[in-house]
Amino acid sequence: MTITQEQITWFADTFQKLSDNVGLAVLGKPGVVRLVLTAFLAEGHVLLEDAPGTGKTQLAKALAATVQGTNSRIQFTPDLLPSDVTGTVIYAQKTGEFQFRQGPIFASIVLADEINRASPKTQSALLEVMEEGRVTVEGVPHSVGRPFLVIATQNPIEQAGTYKLPEAQLDRFLIKTSIGYPDLAAAELILSGAAVKDRSASLSPIVTTQLIAEISQLLTDVHVDPAVLRYTAQLAEETRRDPSTRLGVSVRGSLAMIRAAKVWAASEGRGYVVPDDIKALAGPVWEHRLVMDPEAEFAGATPEAVVGRALAAIAAPQSRSSAA
Repeated sequence: MTITQEQITWFADTFQKLSDNVGLAVLGKPGVVRLVLTAFLAEGHVLLEDAPGTGKTQLAKALAATVQGTNSRIQFTPDLLPSDVTGTVIYAQKTGEFQFRQGPIFASIVLADEINRASPKTQSALLEVMEEGRVTVEGVPHSVGRPFLVIATQNPIEQAGTYKLPEAQLDRFLIKTSIGYPDLAAAELILSGAAVKDRSASLSPIVTTQLIAEISQLLTDVHVDPAVLRYTAQLAEETRRDPSTRLGVSVRGSLAMIRAAKVWAASEGRGYVVPDDIKALAGPVWEHRLVMDPEAEFAGATPEAVVGRALAAIAAPQSRSSAA
């Protein structure tokens, strides 16, 4: 099915309203908000690498309020158990039966705070739910529903007592970005409203979670020309050939790029993806998926440079003005 221009125009307007609404709580960060919304609507997940106090919790709560969704926050610590995330089966004395008690992962927007402080075993509790939208406890699957977004954070400045996220975990995040500190103008606005502890509490919903799920399904019909698919595959292959990498962009990473690019294109009022969409998302979608060669990394090689070289080496196809 082909998405109509009328639907695209409606979505672009709705996307802007969602972004503006979240921006009332997360001041001065429209680019980050747009990336998070893109991941949300592409049914992916977000990894934020930020210092404490940059508004990560506000972002999660503001997004949940904007889509009339539920939200939860899980503080990852070394003693956190997998069942503390997914839930557990308990014995109900009144009924004489075992019942499943849901964990905090059962929410529309889940903030996994300082995810790298938990043990690898606990981190792995997120693998199934981030990929398949369900958790399996005692052999019984439990769906978390749609939409579902994990916003995980890790602190880049405190590495003592942390566990590095494995490649399989990183590959499940559609986008990695950073909120960062606000600019001077935004900082002044934040300070002027210091009496308001939670800006997200005053936000009015723009859409429902049911509509978000329908929009996500609709956007799968955004057109991607075979030339753009080939360009994406060539870029991914170029990262795998780069001497600085041990592992380049995976097939999952290429699929993630196409999903994100469809949302990105539609948010700009287009029913088709152009090479510039791929270029705009190459960093946030791909850099965290690269496994660098240790010697090259020691010599100063970076994922940013690898992606940059790939974009410079592969010529983009001619952009089309329509999806004809």
